[in-house]
Amino acid sequence: MTTGTIRVAVRIAAAAALLYATRRYYRNWGTTKEECQRWLPGDELIRQPSVRSTEGVWIDASDSDVWPWLVQIGHRDADRIDPARQGLQPGDVVHLAPTRWPGLRNRLSMSVVQVIAGEAVVLRGNRPGFPWEAVWSVHVQPHWQDRCRVLVRTRAQLRHPGDVILAELAGPLTALVVRRTLLAVKRRAQGSALRAESHRAG
Repeated sequence: MTTGTIRVAVRIAAAAALLYATRRYYRNWGTTKEECQRWLPGDELIRQPSVRSTEGVWIDASDSDVWPWLVQIGHRDADRIDPARQGLQPGDVVHLAPTRWPGLRNRLSMSVVQVIAGEAVVLRGNRPGFPWEAVWSVHVQPHWQDRCRVLVRTRAQLRHPGDVILAELAGPLTALVVRRTLLAVKRRAQGSALRAESHRAG
């Protein structure tokens, strides 16, 4: 084995180790082992996923304060609750990324397959709107009167080697987008809950 070959092998091994460590960090961001293993609505659509992740956040607001913001996911200008956007139902298309997002030719879109009012939204993606078969679901779980847990579950079925490579490369960016979305929902829901409480107190 030549010196050049050894260097290439070392670099590949280092890159693989870095990718593995990164995956362990971002794939189940903010969740417990029990939450990652818990069955959630939408899991039955892809029973043996090639890729799966669960991300979560605590929100200091009631589930009824959080839900109106969740059903507006996909509207990048949703800085207020819009009554016209509250009727999410199966068959609707949700755009998760704008046109010409890095690495995408078209908009990243998924279809609504299930809505459990106040509890869960389940989206499913297939070509051409989505690069592979995937299920993306959001779940609201109340804890006490003024706090709730929001979980995002991703399950994907990768059928080709190219899909695996693309999924691994897109993983950190996807996790970042999901995390930013969760934190945006948290900020808006807590803000609206605080304003409502102040209004009642006044």
